[in-house]
Amino acid sequence: MDVKINQFFESVTNFFGGGDNIPWSTPDVILGCEKEIAEATKDGSEDRTNESIMRLSWALVHSRQPEDVQRGIAMLEASLTNTNSPLQKREKLYLLAVGYYRSGDYARSRQLLDQCLEIAPDWRQALSLKKTVEERITKDGVIGIGITATAVGLIAGGIAAALVRKN
Repeated sequence: MDVKINQFFESVTNFFGGGDNIPWSTPDVILGCEKEIAEATKDGSEDRTNESIMRLSWALVHSRQPEDVQRGIAMLEASLTNTNSPLQKREKLYLLAVGYYRSGDYARSRQLLDQCLEIAPDWRQALSLKKTVEERITKDGVIGIGITATAVGLIAGGIAAALVRKN
């Protein structure tokens, strides 16, 4: 019985919390990436600096801190225009989609994932995230309908109570 109760609460938590399988980064990982960029810049290696910036972007959009996620999105959007390689463009679009998913802009995330999948139609990571995003959009719609129905019910009940009292 306890197992069933725990499963119920876990499913409710996943329903309202998202229940995604996207990894999280920590402030220590972000700090390490920032140090790596400083060292690469000091060495003058452009390739190493660009790789370090990509790692930092990954860490930022996977952070639990909204300001880190926004910083990662800004870095990726700024660097996207200078990307010529389809593989790099795919990676940046995917990371942007993760960032927008984390920040709650599911429509933008789905749009970026569609662009990703135009480049690599069978890319499992993008397909998996797109499924998660679409499930989240559906859940938010169901929750929105539930809230609306509850509000309408409360208003109708209040009106009915007022009319009964009046008579």
